[in-house]
This record gives sequence, C-alpha cells and structure tokens, in this order.
Amino acid sequence: MARGRRSRRLMNQINVVPYIDVTLVLLIIFMITAPMTNPGVVELPQVGQALKQTASPLVVTLKANKSLELDGKPMERGEMLLAIRQKTEGKPEQSVVIAADKSVRYEDVVSVMDLLKQNKVEKVGLLLKPAPG
Repeated sequence: MARGRRSRRLMNQINVVPYIDVTLVLLIIFMITAPMTNPGVVELPQVGQALKQTASPLVVTLKANKSLELDGKPMERGEMLLAIRQKTEGKPEQSVVIAADKSVRYEDVVSVMDLLKQNKVEKVGLLLKPAPG
C-alpha cells in the first residue's frame, strides 16, 4: 500500500479576516456608545458691562509718488507725525494702519512703519484688499 505523500507548503500570506472582524466589532461599539456620551456643559461667566468700542484707526496713505496722507488729508512727514502724536496722546489703544499703493516699494512702507514706531505708536498695521475668490 502506497500512501500518497502530501507536500507541506509554507503559508506565505497573512489571514486578515480576524482583523477585519475585530475592526467591525470596535466600529459598532463606538457607533453605539458615541450618542450616549454627554458633551461637557460649559457655564460662561456673565459680563457686567459691554466692552468699549475702540476708536477707528488712523489711516496713513502712501501713494505711488511717495506722498503721504493722514485720513485723506495730504501732509508732509513732519506734519503727519505731529498730527498722529496729537491724536494718539493719552490713547495707547489708538491704532494706525498704513494703506500703501501696490507699486510702492517695500522699503518705503517699512520706513513709514519705523517712523511710527519711533514716535511711540504701539499698534501699527497694514490695510490690505482681500483677494478675489
């Protein structure tokens, strides 16, 4: 009697079916328990009075020909600094925004910013037009 010998093959693949079963069971558990959890309720404090409205910012316009305007009035640098000092005196929260023409060189804008910072203007910003879209 000759017996047929079966050759043993090595298993070269990983059986992923048990992993899929465990994953699905965990998914079902999370789907069932998620609606049962209560989100934390936050009790916000009440405010006695509304916040003060900040003053509208002063607008320094730097045109393509390097001329300066403060709130629409043409001025020289010295005049502008004097007017800004007068308007910001005693108002540390007063902000100044620079609206520069897009053809103005970057270094000219930075020089105006430096001038404002040297004259104790704490809040200096740039006025930009939002991109379309």
